[in-house]
Amino acid sequence: MATKAEILAIKEILLGLYPDGITELNYANIYELLVAVMLSAQCTDKRVNIITPKLFQRYPNIKSLAKAKIEDVRHLINSCSFFNNKAQNLIKMAQQVEQQFGGNIPLTQKELITLAGVGQKTANVVMLEYTGANLMAVDTHVFRVAHRLGLSKATNPTKTEKDLTKKFKTDLNRLHQAMVLFGRYYCKALNPKCNECPLANLCKSKKRFKV
Repeated sequence: MATKAEILAIKEILLGLYPDGITELNYANIYELLVAVMLSAQCTDKRVNIITPKLFQRYPNIKSLAKAKIEDVRHLINSCSFFNNKAQNLIKMAQQVEQQFGGNIPLTQKELITLAGVGQKTANVVMLEYTGANLMAVDTHVFRVAHRLGLSKATNPTKTEKDLTKKFKTDLNRLHQAMVLFGRYYCKALNPKCNECPLANLCKSKKRFKV
């Protein structure tokens, strides 16, 4: 596992690499962000950005999405993974926001996770991106990077999130985005760029790869 000194070094390097790291999902408001994050589960940001323009043109707000026909939403997002379930959740989420929150998307974790299709990771991503909340969210990239760097040995994202929150403490929103981008472009699941990696000397898994 990473030492305190190594954790500080990892934090400094990641924030230096991505000082203004933001999500690569395209959005204009909280509604678009929430929908995009929900669609991004098990789907690439690039694919989501291809899907959302037509979706938002057809359903520009919570009110219109709440009245959408399931077949139409399915058709608009059918190139996204698990589009059937996501279509159902998107409409139900919008209906819940209309009925329970007066049409305003809540911005607390406790309230967000009551919405259909919104788990802790999705809620945290929305809050850290939109409000700058000091929260960590663990997707596949963050999970992989955290384990390769010896920041966590936890077997699930929730426990990994707790480990990272405890070890980093501050700048969690920026570190989340940095770890996502680092995992996407350097520390890939397959063929990681170990020879180019700015964290190679701190990696606990580099012996598993050809460096």
